[in-house]
Amino acid sequence: MSAISNPVVAIAGATGAVGVEMLKCLEERNFPVSKLKLLASARSAGKTMKFRGEEIAVEELTEESFEGVDIAFFSAGGGISRKFAEAVKRAGAVMIDNSSAFRMDPDVPLVVPEINPEAAADHKGIIANPNCSTIIAITPLWPIHKKNRITRIIAATYQAASGAGQAAMDELEEATRAHLSGEPFEQKIIPHPYPFNVFSHNSDIDPENGYNEEELKMVKETKKIFADPEIRVTATCVRVPVLRAHCEAIDFECEKPISVAEVKEILSTAPGVKVVDDREKNYFPMPKDASGEDDILVGRIRQDISDPSGKSVSIFVAGDQLLKGAALNAVQIGELLVK
Repeated sequence: MSAISNPVVAIAGATGAVGVEMLKCLEERNFPVSKLKLLASARSAGKTMKFRGEEIAVEELTEESFEGVDIAFFSAGGGISRKFAEAVKRAGAVMIDNSSAFRMDPDVPLVVPEINPEAAADHKGIIANPNCSTIIAITPLWPIHKKNRITRIIAATYQAASGAGQAAMDELEEATRAHLSGEPFEQKIIPHPYPFNVFSHNSDIDPENGYNEEELKMVKETKKIFADPEIRVTATCVRVPVLRAHCEAIDFECEKPISVAEVKEILSTAPGVKVVDDREKNYFPMPKDASGEDDILVGRIRQDISDPSGKSVSIFVAGDQLLKGAALNAVQIGELLVK
C-alpha cells in the first residue's frame, strides 16, 4: 500500500456528534488535508462548518460525492455505509467506517492503531473502526497481552449517551431537566427513563444466549483485533446517565502470574493510556476527567483476590466515547494511510 500525499478528505455524517469530533481531530492533529468535503443528509445540506478558520458548506451525500476523494470517513450508520461503499471504492477512495457494517467481514481490517496498525495495509478499499466499548477496553490491555498473554477478559461497561448519538445526549439533558422539575417526559431515543437510572444496553438481545449486540461486538471484535480466536471474552453492557465518556470494569487473566506493579509499569509507557490510580486520595478514572481527553484513563489496578494463582488483575477504565471510542481512532487510522 503506497502512502497518500495531501489527500482530499470527505466526512460522511459530518453534522453528527462523531462527525463534529472528526472535524476537530483533523484540525487539532494537523492532518494533511488538501481539500475537505462535508457530507450529510439532504436536510443538513447548505449548513456550514468551520475548519482551519474557513466556513465549509455541507453537501448532500450522493453516489457522486466521492469523485476525486482519497479518504472518506464515515459515521452515518451502517445502512449508509453499506449503501455507499461501492461508490467510494469505484472512486478509488478508502472508506474508514465507524459503523458495525464491515467489522467482522474477513476482507476488512479492524484497526486500533496502538494495537494492529499493520492490518490497515491489507485493506481492499474499506477499513473498519471498532466499537467504542471494544476500543476503550482493549487499548490498555494490549501492551499487557504482549508481555503476558491474556487468556480471559470479563468486562462490565458503564456506557454514556453519546454512543447512541447526539439525539440521545440531547434527550438525556432534556429528560433530566424535566425530571428535576417534576414534569412528564416522553423518551423517544432511549427506551427507558434515562435520568438517575441505569439499564441494559439498548441493543437487541440474542434470544438464544441472552447477550445483547454490544456485548457480542466486544467478544468478536477483541478476538479479531488481537488475532487470537482462543481468547475468552464476556461482557455485560449497561447504559448510564453520562453524556460522553464510557467506563468499564475489567478483570483479566494471564497465562502466567502477574503483579499489580508489573501492570502499572507496562501501562506507564503504553501509548494512548494514562494511569490514574491514587489509592490514598481514592481518585481513579471518572467520566468527567476522560471527557475531551485523547487518552484512556486506567486505575483501580488491583490483584483479583478470587484467583489464588496470581494470574488475574482487575482494572477500571474511562475513555471518551466520541474521541478514542470513535472519531480519534478513525483519524489515527487515516494517519496510517498518509505520508
